[in-house]
Amino acid sequence: MFERFTEDARAVVLGAVEQAERAGAAAVDDGHMLLALLAQSAEETGSRAAFALRALGAVDRREPIEADLAEARRRGGLSQADTEALAGLGIDVDEIVSRVEEAHGAGVLAGGGRGGSGAGGARRGRGLRAWTGHLPFTRDAKEVLTKSLRVATARRDRSIGAHHLLLALTLRPGVTSETLAAHGVTYGDLERVLFAGGGEG
Repeated sequence: MFERFTEDARAVVLGAVEQAERAGAAAVDDGHMLLALLAQSAEETGSRAAFALRALGAVDRREPIEADLAEARRRGGLSQADTEALAGLGIDVDEIVSRVEEAHGAGVLAGGGRGGSGAGGARRGRGLRAWTGHLPFTRDAKEVLTKSLRVATARRDRSIGAHHLLLALTLRPGVTSETLAAHGVTYGDLERVLFAGGGEG
């Protein structure tokens, strides 16, 4: 699959590894992929994903997006929807997180950046690790890569670009897509910006 990645898509995947390493994470998750896309969008003008993120204002909201992802990691990878659902059952996630952190240290539920995927999800995919380096990818991150292939195939695109990765991030339920939606970036928004009028944008 990786031979179909464009230069900008490869840069996002390698950038996600750098984001994970910088954070001291044990594995690369889909949040690191989003941060890599935002970093790429702030630096370059040629990528279609960069254009879409700038057009939707996400580049200007990088800090709050990063803070939302960090808070979700602090909650052990629970999305805001999960937190609200548990609150409906009388479970105060913030109180539980605070008590756990009091006993075991700040950020203990973040699990070294595994994002709730578990070690098994991070260990698979030797081909991906050979291509990107020593850090494993979580199950969530691998699902985004697979979904990006499906997005490209559905659009009859021959290669997988950074914009396919971005579209895949909005399609996969969880913290990253929820965070993007909260900051005005949904699949529908991206389609409108990227493919206005049904063309290739």
